[in-house]
Amino acid sequence: MTGLVVCVAVLVVASAYGVLHRWRNGRVRVRGRDDGKLLGAAELGEDLGERATLVQFSSAFCAPCRATRRILGEVAEMVPGVAHVEIDAEARLELVRRLGILKTPTVLVLDADGQVVRRATGQPRKADVIAALGEAV
Repeated sequence: MTGLVVCVAVLVVASAYGVLHRWRNGRVRVRGRDDGKLLGAAELGEDLGERATLVQFSSAFCAPCRATRRILGEVAEMVPGVAHVEIDAEARLELVRRLGILKTPTVLVLDADGQVVRRATGQPRKADVIAALGEAV
C-alpha cells in the first residue's frame, strides 16, 4: 500500500512541475539580474537595431532554436528598426557566462542603446516578442 501512495505522490509532483515548466517556457519577462547589462555591436558581432535588437543564443543541436530563429526573423522583418542577431552559445562561452544564459534558446530584447530589457528562455511566442518590443522602444 505504501508503494502505491509513493507512486501517486511522485506522479502528482512530476505533473505539477511539468505544468509549471510548460507555463514558464518561452515567456518574455523582466529579470532583476539583467538590470544595467549592456551589449554593444562589438560583443554581438553585428550592429544594433535602430529601435531594438533581438539577441538569440542557440546551439547546434537545439530543435526549438530553429523555430525561434524563424519567429524572430519574421518579427524583425515586420517591425521597422528591429534587428535579429543569433549567437552560437558554444562559441561565445564568456558572454554566455556573463549574461547568465542557462539553456538554449534564450532571447534577449535590447533597447536602442543595447541595454537588456526583457528575456525569454525557451521558444517564445511571436505576440510576446512583439509586446516586449513595444516596451523596449
